[in-house]
Amino acid sequence: MSDILLEERPLDGVALLRLNRPEVFNALNLDLRRALAEAFRRLDADPSVRVVLLAGGPRAFCAGADLNEYVDATPIDLLERRHDLLWGAIAACKKPVIAAVRGHALGGGCELALHADLILAGRGARFGQPEIKVGIMPGGGATQRLTRALGKFGAMKMLLLGEPIDADTALQCGLVAEVLDDDAAEPRALALAQQLCELPAVALRLIKESVLMAMETPLSAGLEFERSAFQNAFASPDKHEGMRARLDKRPANFSRPPKRR
Repeated sequence: MSDILLEERPLDGVALLRLNRPEVFNALNLDLRRALAEAFRRLDADPSVRVVLLAGGPRAFCAGADLNEYVDATPIDLLERRHDLLWGAIAACKKPVIAAVRGHALGGGCELALHADLILAGRGARFGQPEIKVGIMPGGGATQRLTRALGKFGAMKMLLLGEPIDADTALQCGLVAEVLDDDAAEPRALALAQQLCELPAVALRLIKESVLMAMETPLSAGLEFERSAFQNAFASPDKHEGMRARLDKRPANFSRPPKRR
């Protein structure tokens, strides 16, 4: 069976990527990493896809790296695997990405969720970076993204101790957007994805780019980027439709993704 199950909904513009290694709690081996990167590259280039939804299984979103591929690995082995390119394909996605997390999201699994723009968690979800307990440290961005999400001290506690946090704690510290019953997490994520598909794609992309820029630049540079993005939004037909609809007191009819041939 494939390491990823892809369910595409071309009529509403949502693509659901489901990690499919349940026997190892969706642990990330090199094949799965490559499949994820390829899927994100393709979906990002597909105009019929507006939103990408990431999901795992009921017991685990992703339990982290497959240690069988790391226990005897050398620094040269890691260099040749080019994990930077594989993570980069996910980070470079211009479209909104939603992660629906149930069960374990540990190590690389937590880092995978951190690549999303919205994280929805089931009540049984657990987020953690346990790398310290096997003698290493995170390598998929947790020291950077987790610190930006939680602040220095919250991130330090998770990273240095390696202890997971539950869904309610993740909500309180701003790591996740919503916490729901486990069986409601994916339906809610899908509903949000479909809601995003009804909104103007250009504006969604510009908002995502501007927020990500805020994580990487000083305030002055971020404000300059935002001003430029704001001006670019005025080139979209959806700008005229949205404002005219508001003035006419009617629902806006934004452009829809093209139907797949």
